[in-house]
Amino acid sequence: MTTGEKPAMLRKRKNITQEQLAEILGVSRQSVSRWEMDQAFPETEKLIRLAGLFSCSIDFLLSEVLDEKKHMAAGISADSCVAFIRECGYFFLATSVGGCPRIRPFGMIYSDKEMLYIVTDKRKSVYSDLKQNARVELAAFNPVTRKWIRVRGNASEDDTCASQEMALSAYPSLRQKYPREQETFLAIYQIHIEAASVN
Repeated sequence: MTTGEKPAMLRKRKNITQEQLAEILGVSRQSVSRWEMDQAFPETEKLIRLAGLFSCSIDFLLSEVLDEKKHMAAGISADSCVAFIRECGYFFLATSVGGCPRIRPFGMIYSDKEMLYIVTDKRKSVYSDLKQNARVELAAFNPVTRKWIRVRGNASEDDTCASQEMALSAYPSLRQKYPREQETFLAIYQIHIEAASVN
């Protein structure tokens, strides 16, 4: 499989059009098309963002190997991360703004098998923190197994109807907290996993 065929395959798997991917990456649709036809190659910054978006390594995008499981972030899937964190009951989200770390407990997390999603409120300080600096780390501790999970990556706001429906489905109590007129305050972030570990 060529380096162009891989992002095309991953994009289709996530049901993202070339136009949508171009918008996410801040490039033209023609650029995405040229990458996928092996007529051009993404810049390093775009490769990093593609790896985060598709939860794979840059090595996987660059190599001729088709087995992306070997290249997944630490071999831990988004679903496995969510299962571990839900068993713990909550997780901590660390952000950094102006060089100062901020850690806060969170409860709402879910996945669509490929990507992690967290739920917050646009009126909370974490929302403005994520707008200023998208770098995050999630951590949770399971007192029974005495193991930690740590997930590092980038957060990007997902304001699509599909992600909102997934959140409302995963957490029905959100429908009470956010009736129709309040839904504009509901904020959903995708976490593009760069590294994940359990130890």
